[in-house]
Amino acid sequence: MMSPLYSSDDSHSPGNSTVVAIDKDKNSHYAVRWAVDHLFNMINNSNIILIHVRLKNPNHGGNGTNRENEDMSNLFVPYRGYCARKGIRLTEVVLEDTDIAKAVLDYVNKNLINSLVLGGSSKNPFARSLKFSKSHDVQANVLKSAPEFCSVYVISKGKIQTAKTAQRPISNTAAPPRVPSSGYVLQSLSDSEQDEGSRRQRNLRNMAQERYPHDNTTKAIQERHKSPTGGSLDLNYDMTQSLYQRNNTNRSSFSNDNDDGSSMMGSIDISSQNLDFMNAPPEEPQSAREIEAEMRRLKLELKQTMDMYSSACKEALTAKKKANELHQWQMEEARKFEEARLAEEAALAIAEMEKAKCRAAMDAAEKAQRMAELESQRRKQAEIKARREAEEKDRALNALAHNDVRYRKYTIEEIEEATERFANHNKIGEGGYGPVYKGKLDHTPVAIKVLRPDAAQGKKQFQQEVEVLSCIRHPNMVLLLGACPEYGCLVYEFMENGSLEDRLFRRGNSPPLSWGKRFQVAAEITTALSFLHHAKPEPLVHRDLKPANILLDRNYVSKISDVGLARLVPASVANSVTQYHMTSAAGTFCYIDPEYQQTGMLTTKSDIYSLGIMLLQIITAKPPMGLAHQVSRAIEKGTFRDMLDPTVPDWPVEEALAFAKLSLKCAELRKRDRPDLGKIVVPELNRLRKLGKTADSGHILGHYHQNRSRLPPTSPRLSNPCQDGKTTNEDGGTEPEDAEAAAS
Repeated sequence: MMSPLYSSDDSHSPGNSTVVAIDKDKNSHYAVRWAVDHLFNMINNSNIILIHVRLKNPNHGGNGTNRENEDMSNLFVPYRGYCARKGIRLTEVVLEDTDIAKAVLDYVNKNLINSLVLGGSSKNPFARSLKFSKSHDVQANVLKSAPEFCSVYVISKGKIQTAKTAQRPISNTAAPPRVPSSGYVLQSLSDSEQDEGSRRQRNLRNMAQERYPHDNTTKAIQERHKSPTGGSLDLNYDMTQSLYQRNNTNRSSFSNDNDDGSSMMGSIDISSQNLDFMNAPPEEPQSAREIEAEMRRLKLELKQTMDMYSSACKEALTAKKKANELHQWQMEEARKFEEARLAEEAALAIAEMEKAKCRAAMDAAEKAQRMAELESQRRKQAEIKARREAEEKDRALNALAHNDVRYRKYTIEEIEEATERFANHNKIGEGGYGPVYKGKLDHTPVAIKVLRPDAAQGKKQFQQEVEVLSCIRHPNMVLLLGACPEYGCLVYEFMENGSLEDRLFRRGNSPPLSWGKRFQVAAEITTALSFLHHAKPEPLVHRDLKPANILLDRNYVSKISDVGLARLVPASVANSVTQYHMTSAAGTFCYIDPEYQQTGMLTTKSDIYSLGIMLLQIITAKPPMGLAHQVSRAIEKGTFRDMLDPTVPDWPVEEALAFAKLSLKCAELRKRDRPDLGKIVVPELNRLRKLGKTADSGHILGHYHQNRSRLPPTSPRLSNPCQDGKTTNEDGGTEPEDAEAAAS
């Protein structure tokens, strides 16, 4: 037979008790609640026993670790408060075995339990037993093997899932009789102690009969509590209760002579000491009234003494509290005085410092005023000098316009004749300077840009463009053929393929540019821009670089035009920290350097920003607004291929990605973050141009041989062959015989 591993009350009598098997799941709560609500009303029992079976590993002995014992103790915590609220006495038992059903049934048989409650459902508190008993279910085993005197209830979610009622009552039990709550257990005493207990019981019975001869309570108690062997197990307890009731009846007659409080206190003390009184020797009897009177007197004296002691304690505490408060007030006043003294000293020191600062500020203000006056005088002198220089420059430009021999001068009549009096069908463009017309001068196709009468600073732009283009020659700079100074007309060489902007956006349904041509155009523009930035004696900044100002000839050779906004920057400050200051920013929105637009500080790095935006347009053919941000996000997300111009099907993505990253570096917001044009940008774009030229040559050569095979054997490919291997075109020009030039 197994003994419990742990029990909260070893003096309980399980017979006629309710046992609930619990575990850590929710069905245990339902089982306890159902047992309290139903079984306690049926059997009128105020004692409930909660048992828990802890599985024991057959390979390891012992009672478990401290952690496991603590968990077992915490398992019963929720049920203690619940039973306390219901007024039910709770007994906690922990068993340890390898078979849960066997442990529960052994406990029921040993303690003669008449009601057993189990939790139901698949997650019942004993589902863990499957580790050691896989062939049978715990509930089924308990229901099958439960003794006939025990009723078994399986509860699931507050309702009976399965039940087995008892077949017979408990009989012929071998369990010890019920032990009284007073705690006297005569069987556990020695023989001498049992004789002494018997003698005291006889004295108690004799004293009760002498004082209350007409009272039948004592006899009834004696007869009722006689055991089959002749012993009286609960005699002391029942006689004490009888005498206690009798004393209460006698004391009720004295309730009118004493106050309620003292009478109650006397009654409680006597009842608490009734066992000692009953065990006193019978040869010294005292009446209950005398004892109660003496007790009331002693109680009154004790009460008065306690009141006086309490009053003295209260006065002492009050005095001590006042002394502490006085001491605290004194310390607080001393602290405040010290703080006031320190604050006064600090205020005096601050006042002295403020006086010194005030004197220093007045001296600095006087010095600043003197410097401001000197600066104002210098500024006035500089303005006067600048005004004089501007007037002299204007006079020099006017004289140069009329006497300049660096370009050919045309009359307005010649211009009108070349443009058919500015016919609309000859108009090929419109800019901020004015309209552009196609015409012929000296039997040569030309483009004539005419100054608009209302153009702001048109005369200044005219002079600037004449000054720049007449002094600079570069294969990728548009050629100035002549001008008409009186009417502000500029005559350029005619570019058959128009602007780069028209070709990127395929205006007029023009064919798309191949990626090789785009790399070539980018390298040519960068080379020409580097040439401007290294011009002598002073570098030149274009300030309006954009696809609309890049022109393409018949062979798609690019040239920079519209240098009317160009500015000369001193070579000593072109790329240094000290920057050339402009009164107002000029250029086209989305292409202007943000730093130049905000501060008016101009350097050659301002053109590099415009170049970066234009390079991004060359490979994407998209508008410039927010283009740098779009390309950067596409590179981060890995969708850069989608940003490339879809009209070009064979993009080399790796080279295009390198091209885009270089363009983004050129379009950095801060000038100091942009790369050097001659050392970094030009070499990289020349490398990409060679790559594109190689790819285009192979493609064009294959296309040329394919078309040549389709020609008739006697059909001449070109007319008017020349001696040097070139042929004349329709306009009288010459063309090379190589495949690339022929395809172009």
